[in-house]
Amino acid sequence: MQRFSLEQLSTLLALLEAGTFDAAARTLHVTASAVSQRVKAMEQACGRVLVQRTTPVVLTDAGAVVLRYARQMQLLEADTVRALQEGAPTGESVPISLAVNADSLATWFLGALAGVAEAQAVSFDLHREDQEHTTSLLRSGAVMAAVTSSHEPIQGCVTEPLGRMRYRAVATPAFVARWLPEGLATLSTAPVVTFDRHDDLQDAFLRAHAGRPGAAPRHVIPASNDFARAVLLGLGWGVLPEQQCLVEISDGRLVELAAEHPVDVPLYWQRWNLSSPLLDAVSTAVRERARHTLRPLPA
Repeated sequence: MQRFSLEQLSTLLALLEAGTFDAAARTLHVTASAVSQRVKAMEQACGRVLVQRTTPVVLTDAGAVVLRYARQMQLLEADTVRALQEGAPTGESVPISLAVNADSLATWFLGALAGVAEAQAVSFDLHREDQEHTTSLLRSGAVMAAVTSSHEPIQGCVTEPLGRMRYRAVATPAFVARWLPEGLATLSTAPVVTFDRHDDLQDAFLRAHAGRPGAAPRHVIPASNDFARAVLLGLGWGVLPEQQCLVEISDGRLVELAAEHPVDVPLYWQRWNLSSPLLDAVSTAVRERARHTLRPLPA
């Protein structure tokens, strides 16, 4: 297989970000034919189809492998330029793509990135995904690092523990009085708020405390802050990160349904196994923020 040129790799990145050959051509200030020819040359070089010519374009499995290589080369190039300029700003921000679950994004993760953005010329491209599914974005090459619930590193990555994110099952006092007058015995018939089809926290709590998933009405609220607000408004009960409900529990606006049984979700940081000062800086910031925000994992 012949090596890909930096021009070809940059073209593939532009194509995926723009979605179409015409849009990528405008970004690169070339013709759509030139974009097509560069991608075709890459496919001929590796003997595999890299891009499905749909609208927008879609990567094949082989294309995902090349995408990951392209992003790594982009990051290494940026690190090299900064090293040669002794860390001075280059004038161009380096795109750092990360995957993070919605609850971390809403509670602690952005605080980690703020300091990096102040010190480094970076632009963050965040992909919101459930912590059990963020590793798929790492495998595809779409992101460089991810907050995940999996401690087993995928190929080409390293992992380290971040801590436990603690959740508490809560509802308003009025909701409890109406739907749970006998406690958790009627929980399976009480309306519940869920995040999306991947959200298993409420069902897991039901299985643990009511013996079975409920058949009650489900309100699907696919935004972390709005999810918490829906519970606070009494639409249903839900399992919230303690960062979003401790104050409300303290002042009586929310009631814990099982105070002695919080739900802990372990979180890990998986990143490319690649020596990069920029990616190292992001990882250090995430690690430090998690240490001050999350509960430690058992030894």
